[in-house]
Amino acid sequence: MLKSSTCVAAALSALIATSATAEGELNLYSSRHYDTDDRLYSDFEEATGITINRIEGKADELIARMEAEGANSPADVLLTVDTSRLSRAKNAGILQPIDSAVLEERIPGNLQDLDNEWFGFSQRGRIIFYNKDEVANPPLTYADLAKPEYKGMVCIRSSSNTYNQTLLASIITHEGTEAAKEWAEGIVANMARDPQGGDTDQLRGIVSGECGIAVSNTYYFARAIRKDVKGVSAERDVIGWVFPNQDGYGAHMNLSGAGVAANAPNKENAIKFLEYLASDQAQVYFSSGNDEFPAVPSVEVAASVKELGEFKADEVNLSEVAKNIPEAQKIFNEVGWK
Repeated sequence: MLKSSTCVAAALSALIATSATAEGELNLYSSRHYDTDDRLYSDFEEATGITINRIEGKADELIARMEAEGANSPADVLLTVDTSRLSRAKNAGILQPIDSAVLEERIPGNLQDLDNEWFGFSQRGRIIFYNKDEVANPPLTYADLAKPEYKGMVCIRSSSNTYNQTLLASIITHEGTEAAKEWAEGIVANMARDPQGGDTDQLRGIVSGECGIAVSNTYYFARAIRKDVKGVSAERDVIGWVFPNQDGYGAHMNLSGAGVAANAPNKENAIKFLEYLASDQAQVYFSSGNDEFPAVPSVEVAASVKELGEFKADEVNLSEVAKNIPEAQKIFNEVGWK
């Protein structure tokens, strides 16, 4: 676990505890669509006196908007989900390097862009779920999902889904392109249905009996533990789960992260906001409000997330994984993953 230095702890304490001493605004472009994030914004405003002007939309739309706005863009921060989108933003030239001792100390190196243009602030495991009444021997690794014994049993989202793109990119990173293509071919052969819906729909497929096995991010299931999710919560006892690759490199983790806009008019406030997202207060809320894993290792997870149990997480550098996302999309197209 990371230990904050005295200066870093003092900086965070000053940010959170000091009454509104800062002035100005922060223009936040966000594709996180969770109502629970409102608490993050209001707490930051109260602590700093900085007013957040929020523009929300789909990640690709926001990235295209920032590109089109160019040097005249009012954006200070881009907040979005998944490494693929953060990498896309960096490659589009709409982010800038961040110099922050707080972020360097608080956020693990594998959750930081190699050039410090983005940082991860929460994590989600992409793992295997299964019907305990129908699947006596569930797959224990990602590779197992492609075995012929699971033919006609697997439900998973489309190839356009960023979570799947990053998962396949991580397989390329660990095992190479040829092995990744064989895996993708095996998954297509084992699909119970054409890809459809979101991660919650894959879990609903287990409950309905359409899917024996599903791939989903952890927070969708943890949310069904914390509150009622139609088609999942009432029957969740039938759903078992496996954190894959526990004897290998560990379960794949994707993230939610942010970067400072290349032409940020309020750069200092933007960095303050990112440092706030790394504080214990914000990290706890990522977990308790949206059932995610904190990026800061020393922060305790929420009860709903804790119920999933301890596991070994893949600690591959996600900047390296991001380099393989174009190759992952090429493989999806070649194997006919819709």
